[in-house]
Amino acid sequence: MIRGLIFDFDGLILDTELPDYESWKEIYEAHGGALPFSVWSECIGATKFSFDPFDNLASQVATPLDREEVRERRMRRYLEMIEAQAVLPGVEAAIADAHRLGLKIGLASSSRRDWVVGHLTRLGLHAHFDTIQTADDVTHTKPHPELYLAALDALGLQPKEAIAIEDSPVGIRAANNAGIFCVAIPNALTRQLPIDHADLRLDSLAELPLERLLALVEETRG
Repeated sequence: MIRGLIFDFDGLILDTELPDYESWKEIYEAHGGALPFSVWSECIGATKFSFDPFDNLASQVATPLDREEVRERRMRRYLEMIEAQAVLPGVEAAIADAHRLGLKIGLASSSRRDWVVGHLTRLGLHAHFDTIQTADDVTHTKPHPELYLAALDALGLQPKEAIAIEDSPVGIRAANNAGIFCVAIPNALTRQLPIDHADLRLDSLAELPLERLLALVEETRG
């Protein structure tokens, strides 16, 4: 029986992923460079990756980069884009339904705690979570299962009693590795990536009421 939901944050509750890419893409174009999505895609959902956008941009331009100026300009634009974003469709309804059904609600994110909690507080969602596990709370981030295992422990749940809701291949793999049934809700970027390893895929959390989603999960698990 499902007794809890564990949400990802970036790209699932708030679309921070498209602004991240688009803000860097604007910087590249302003310097006469290009940042194809195929290059950027390895960054999505991960905190450690080999691609360095500064080094990549520097390799494309003839003049030296003022990295600090680029960093500040890019971050201003990134935050401006994020603050214009609304909570993604179906998230607030799913949280409200989970409370009504007596389910525990957790969050597992590879981002920093101040980033996650700051945005949740701004959006009026922070108080709805029974536990919030972030990169600051673990040794290994996704795709390692530690974040999900920490969330399960804090909620007092077994893997079979929870559903993970994710948007990226890396996050889905983390849920898989923790033995948790994973529902993929891809966003504008991650729907272009392979997410076949999710147990169930929906286009949006608004696609089904939570009670119907829970029933579908039980049907899928057999």
